[in-house]
Amino acid sequence: MSFSDYKTALVTGASTGMGAAIAERLAKRGLAVHAIARNEERLKELADRVGATPHALDLTDTAALRAAVGGLEIDVLVNCAGVSRPGNILDASEEDLDEIVDVNLRGLLQLTRLVLPGMVERDLGHIVNISSIAGLYNFYGHTAYHATKAAVHQISRQLRNDTVGKRIRVTEICPGRVETEIFGRNLGGSPEAMEEAWKTYYEGYESLTTEDIVDAVDYAIETPRHVNIGMLEIMPTFQVPGGLTFDRR
Repeated sequence: MSFSDYKTALVTGASTGMGAAIAERLAKRGLAVHAIARNEERLKELADRVGATPHALDLTDTAALRAAVGGLEIDVLVNCAGVSRPGNILDASEEDLDEIVDVNLRGLLQLTRLVLPGMVERDLGHIVNISSIAGLYNFYGHTAYHATKAAVHQISRQLRNDTVGKRIRVTEICPGRVETEIFGRNLGGSPEAMEEAWKTYYEGYESLTTEDIVDAVDYAIETPRHVNIGMLEIMPTFQVPGGLTFDRR
């Protein structure tokens, strides 16, 4: 099922980073793109640049989500929105835990629930979930983020069971470190925080770029209709997962 089979797409987290880049590629591929994000100003810039239809709303507001997209026929759904917070469960705040679960997991489930029945009825559709290696491997910190991304991994597989016998494809894109704003936002989001994050996490490293992720999404959608790319794990060559710690007291 190549791009020629599809007419519309819906991308979350579309105001910046991977979401914005994916929305732009899908628009260039000829799809009518609906873009969801909280940042209205950045969404307007995206709309002006690529012709996407902006929906400035909070993904955790299910009523607003239903009002905005409940009546749309969406052929390609890209669940890209996500948040992270520094620290593990020992120093996480109540608000941080709620937001991570609400955006990364609850919002994804609710949006999929709204869009998927139409795909099943039309016997046509593709869901792309952007997860993370944090959902597959253990490393220090970000406990709730790991948990939600592990859930996205399982949801991606379960959706294939939920839609068996229908021409619905589900792809999980599982990236390692990508050059985005996520670390800077974790440090507060100020220009100084963004600069600090760049120096700490990206300067001197050969990280993935948003274009690498866009190319993966493009590949998964462009494959023939009898092919489902279930999961693509994409990591920088110099980044490896795993490792074992044995703490001696």
